[in-house]
Amino acid sequence: MLMLEHIGRRSGVPRYVCLEVVERPSVDEIVVVSGFGTAAQWYRNLLAEPACRVSIGKRTSVAAQARFLSEEEAVAALGRYQEAHPKAWQRLRGAIETAVGHEVEVLPMVNLRLLGD
Repeated sequence: MLMLEHIGRRSGVPRYVCLEVVERPSVDEIVVVSGFGTAAQWYRNLLAEPACRVSIGKRTSVAAQARFLSEEEAVAALGRYQEAHPKAWQRLRGAIETAVGHEVEVLPMVNLRLLGD
């Protein structure tokens, strides 16, 4: 889990959300998933302003830059998550599908590149 600080696209006010870490390609890269798809407010805010801040572990409020994964990249990352965490994926998938009211196969994902402490 991590806490993401993003800027409201209309208000300009800092907003906060806790997100599941799907993958950690490197110490300075974190991939997160949008369980509510592209309608999630944090996702829409990052589309408008990809500069953000991330708190994870002992690293707090680190400047970061968001990059949206292609569908191909997201499918591959989700496959790796499913393989590494099958029980967690079953619970997460069930919760997401209950919330959105339909089955999910692909979810939007964002790579957060930490820029420094």
